[in-house]
Amino acid sequence: MPSPLLLPRLAWGAAAAPRRALLVHGLGSNGALMWRYGVTLADAGWHATAVDLRGHGTAPRALDYTLAAYAADVAATTPDGGGPWDLVVGHSLGGAATTVAAARHVGWTRRLVLVDPAIHLVPHDRDVVRESQERSFADPGVAAVRAEHPTWHEHDIELKALSAQQASRWAVEQTSEQNDPWDVRRDAVRLAIPTHVIAADPTVYSIFKGELVHEVLANPLVSVSVVAGAGHSPHRDKPEATMAEFLSRIHV
Repeated sequence: MPSPLLLPRLAWGAAAAPRRALLVHGLGSNGALMWRYGVTLADAGWHATAVDLRGHGTAPRALDYTLAAYAADVAATTPDGGGPWDLVVGHSLGGAATTVAAARHVGWTRRLVLVDPAIHLVPHDRDVVRESQERSFADPGVAAVRAEHPTWHEHDIELKALSAQQASRWAVEQTSEQNDPWDVRRDAVRLAIPTHVIAADPTVYSIFKGELVHEVLANPLVSVSVVAGAGHSPHRDKPEATMAEFLSRIHV
């Protein structure tokens, strides 16, 4: 795999908490946007760490934006004091990167939760993602985010605007260019740890749907549930329902 970068971190919960989780955001976002998972885990007695992925937030910039490079970075991210993560949560791009990392680095984490993960992007979904990112960069202000997502929590609105201001546009564009095809299905089928996918509602918009679900479920360690009425970011669209589902799947 490519040489890893050292990713910046932020955390929720007591440093001495017995259970440790890693939170990995999606394309064009930043670690702070995983705050809903961080707060939920901290309230349940965990210590949760979020990272900014390469080219995003305050993370180092690079030339390589393949999924293998993203995976190398997160695989090299370990809990303070060493050992495996008890849980890794990955959204969208973060779901793809953590899938590859967990499949190729046995012992890195004991459990995965993937939130509408970008396991395989067909051309239509690639276009939708590209257009969404173009809108974010065209107007990275709070007002534009609020207009597009009026039901989101104010934290999410402010942080989504900030993430567009922080991210490298070139890095985001190259993530699409350098991953054609975008496909980590083989890694998903190879996962050897309990993995749950919290998918978005296909009637709203989801990138984890249809035949892809059946392909991933060929792995008996993978299970799937759908958050009704939620789009690609369930934790922002339907936070209460998503957190209830999340907690039920990590056996808190």
